[in-house]
Formats: sequence, C-alpha cells, structure tokens
Amino acid sequence: MDTSFALRPVGYLHPDAALLVARVQAEYVERYGSPDESPVDPSVFDPPEGVFLVGYDDRAPVATGAWRRSPVRLLGGANAVEVKRMFVVPECRGRGLARRVLAELERTALDAGHDLVVLETGLRQPEAIALYTSAGYEPVPGFGYYRDAPLSRCFGKRIG
Repeated sequence: MDTSFALRPVGYLHPDAALLVARVQAEYVERYGSPDESPVDPSVFDPPEGVFLVGYDDRAPVATGAWRRSPVRLLGGANAVEVKRMFVVPECRGRGLARRVLAELERTALDAGHDLVVLETGLRQPEAIALYTSAGYEPVPGFGYYRDAPLSRCFGKRIG
C-alpha cells in the first residue's frame, strides 16, 4: 500500500480541489471534445449532504473524488449518493489511488446513512469502467444530465 498517499475532505472551491477539477475538465476535452457541462452547485458537496476528497501524495494534490445526495432509486436502494469528480493525475495512475478514493467515498457515504452509490462515466474512459465494475458496480439505467448521451454509461452499487 502507498503510505505517502492521504485523503482529506476539503470544500469544492478549495484551491487544490479547483486545480484538480480543472485538470479533469481538460482530460474530458481531450477524450470527448468538451468539458463536463452538467451543472454543479459547489454547496452540494458540503457535509452532511456530500463530501469532496483530495488525495495528496506527500503534499501534492494528485486525486479527487466526491459524492452528493441523489434522488436516484435503483437496485433497491432508498438513500442514494452520486459519485462525481473521480480523478487521478496521469503521472500517479497505476498505483491503486482511484480504488482507495472510491473505497473512502463508499465508507463515508455508508457512515452518513446511505445505502446506494450511483455514478455516470463514459465509453471513452475505459479505465474508469474497469475500476467500477471490478469494485462491484453494475450497469443501471441512465440518469442525470447525460442520461440520453450515447457515450454515457451509468453504474450503481448497494453498500452496507
């Protein structure tokens, strides 16, 4: 396990979070031709309604992940959260950091009383799809801003 990596909750507008969100948006432009256009209210990631995590390698911000409450009801879940902004900088990929971020998001969602995690990703992110399916996520019907987009794929997992 990478002991130099630590996750810390921060606000969505924290400078380290903003830096990494800008990097993930640039990656979306490379992969899809445009940034993520779904509207985001930064306050939805404030506890207890959500959480935004930044992962640090020593002191450098290298990963993010967040969840916010979701009205989605799938897989028998009654109290859902949606994972957003999962990202690891390219130079730190392959070390299991995304899996650690996802596990911490699931743990904090469960601790907050949620029983379902849902997320949306795209076909041009095969690494993300591989991570989610290997972590027990299964395909679910489309939801949210990109529900009808041909490259969008949605997944869900019961927790607890």
